[in-house]
Amino acid sequence: MSKVYVFLADGFEEIEGLTVVDLLRRAKVDTVTVSIMKEKLIHGAHGINVYADAMFDELDCTDGDMLVLPGGMPGTTNLGAHAGLKELMHRYADENKRLSAICAAPSVLGQNGFLVGKKATSYPGFEAELKGAECVTDRVAVDGTIITSRGLGTAIDFALAIITVLTDKKTADTIAASIQYMA
Repeated sequence: MSKVYVFLADGFEEIEGLTVVDLLRRAKVDTVTVSIMKEKLIHGAHGINVYADAMFDELDCTDGDMLVLPGGMPGTTNLGAHAGLKELMHRYADENKRLSAICAAPSVLGQNGFLVGKKATSYPGFEAELKGAECVTDRVAVDGTIITSRGLGTAIDFALAIITVLTDKKTADTIAASIQYMA
């Protein structure tokens, strides 16, 4: 079974983070929400508070198959400023493990050099932060071990792309049908 860590920071876009968690868990992917803040209670960008499953400093997240960064502001800024998360992302990249981000969060991948030579997408206006990427406007861009997506309106597509690469297309299609998602 695949394991995914979804990193939450104050100011995260709730739909982008929680849609991924919900659909991955429906697909039976081991999914852990991780707070990078000082407590498990995370304050979403739109006033929705969420309790993370664990604290960053309490976990050894090196056993996962993918790291997921939801967007939102200032959530993306908080993710990008977290030294431990940066180190973990570099370890994943070095081990050829998957990194994914949606909305503004692909900027964190770009700022850390993970998008060089890759197709990537983001929320409009963040393209300059996708350092070295071939910027596309696709709803979701999958290039090797990198998955990026545009924003809240593409959160289901993003989650289904993650399910496809971690399990298979049939599982993603089954989940899409079960939630009445008609792409």
